[in-house]
Amino acid sequence: MNPNINVRVYGICIQNQRILVLDEMYAGERLIKLPGGGLEFGEGLIDCLHREFEEELNLKIDNIQHFYTQEDFVASRFRENEQLLTIYYQVNIVNLQQLNITDPSISQIKWISIQDENPFTLPIDKIVFEKLKNL
Repeated sequence: MNPNINVRVYGICIQNQRILVLDEMYAGERLIKLPGGGLEFGEGLIDCLHREFEEELNLKIDNIQHFYTQEDFVASRFRENEQLLTIYYQVNIVNLQQLNITDPSISQIKWISIQDENPFTLPIDKIVFEKLKNL
């Protein structure tokens, strides 16, 4: 058995007490998640975040501030022998008017009120949403 670690980097965009979420199909499962994705070899965390926003949504971000790093062990639901490490940053979208979903697995984006019930599918995203409610 040779376990792997999959580092995931996500951006939290808040405007008018609403958070940007993606409705996305991944491995045959519908996910409500934050924008972001997997760190590629040789890439820094912030570089990953910039790349993911550009690749998925045609967006540029700035004012990137660390918000939360996962503290507990989480096994991947999609890959055997893989551990996840997720890191979250609050970000500002520079060019929202140029939003264009360029990833075919993303069916839509939504702005969800921070006061709403927790909409997220993935366990660490759920924790992050609760932390945002308590700001």
